Amino acid sequence: MTYPYATVPDLDPALGLIVLQADETLEGDMRAMLPLETALYISRVPSGDDVTPETLGAMAAHLTASAALLPKAARFASVGYGCTSGSAEIGSDRVAGFIHDGVTTDHVTNPLAALIAACGALGVTRLALLSPYVAEVSATLRTALAGQGITTPAFGSFDEAEESKVVRIAPESIIAAAVDLAGQGGTEAIFLSCTNLRTLGVIDLIEARTGMPCLSSNQVLAWDMARQSGIRAKIPGRLGKV
Repeated sequence: MTYPYATVPDLDPALGLIVLQADETLEGDMRAMLPLETALYISRVPSGDDVTPETLGAMAAHLTASAALLPKAARFASVGYGCTSGSAEIGSDRVAGFIHDGVTTDHVTNPLAALIAACGALGVTRLALLSPYVAEVSATLRTALAGQGITTPAFGSFDEAEESKVVRIAPESIIAAAVDLAGQGGTEAIFLSCTNLRTLGVIDLIEARTGMPCLSSNQVLAWDMARQSGIRAKIPGRLGKV
């Protein structure tokens, strides 16, 4: 027997997220910040075990195919590419082009583009930048920020090249490094770079200890995707009040 059925409206707006194969943090953080009713669809992109300019740049060849794996029937308000250093290496405009080639969406963003937008909203031009990665990787990000008028006079790193170890950096280590960088002076806000770094639970504490806005890759990405889509997200820190 064949039964008739009724249909329900699409969950609108839908968000898409392209997460690195090695990333263990971003998806959970996004779901924690977005409302439960938000339709969030995830795709993955191949990524290297070691983080180098070469492995970051190599993701460009896979972005369109990864975007094309998102549900074709969904109506996407925004699609995010979840890699801060990869966005700096490939370039935000090229990232957007690759993703638009694979999926129909109103907006494309990434943590670098989102950070620039967040700094604009907060009136920040001087960042204390904490990165988990080796200096060569971080240099490209700092150059990309400088090109948008955002300097990084205070910089620190955990000097880690293996992605699988980044996610296991303890919160107390992140807090201690961020507070030390803020104490060096000459900056207006702190940025915790990398979508795989577990930062969501330390943002408010760092702000309380430093008196500065604290931004992180996952936080700014969720903020940017939410504002592009008209969604009220639970963004920690001062950015959530903008």
